Amino acid sequence: MKIMAIDYGDAHTGIAVSDALLTLAGFTTVITAYRPEAVAAEVQNLIAEHGVTELVLGHPLNMDGTRGPRAEKAEGFAALLRETTGLPVTLWDERRTTVDAHNILMAGGKNAKQRKKTVDAVAASLMLEGYLTFKKRQK
Repeated sequence: MKIMAIDYGDAHTGIAVSDALLTLAGFTTVITAYRPEAVAAEVQNLIAEHGVTELVLGHPLNMDGTRGPRAEKAEGFAALLRETTGLPVTLWDERRTTVDAHNILMAGGKNAKQRKKTVDAVAASLMLEGYLTFKKRQK
């Protein structure tokens, strides 16, 4: 059993897949695609490749917790993923993950161009870490 976290974006979608013990991200990548259907197809390929059984999709709520256009876009993508993959999709509050990812990469000495290539995968890893911690507390 593995869980995939998805940081869905307009052009770049970060992916993080847990290890089999559900303790940490064992694989990360970035999908570069503009059409939701193309992203969903790549996600489907990664699901098959890594044996994923559950999806966690970033839900970009506004800082006050309300839903805006980005959250609605994520909700639509969640429906597409459920239909395409047949897997359960959990929407996960991703407020500040991209900001935190930039800060982590900057602290690691990455310049803006280097950060742009990996920030979405790092954000997905942060979401996955938060979700795995939440699941452990539920047991």
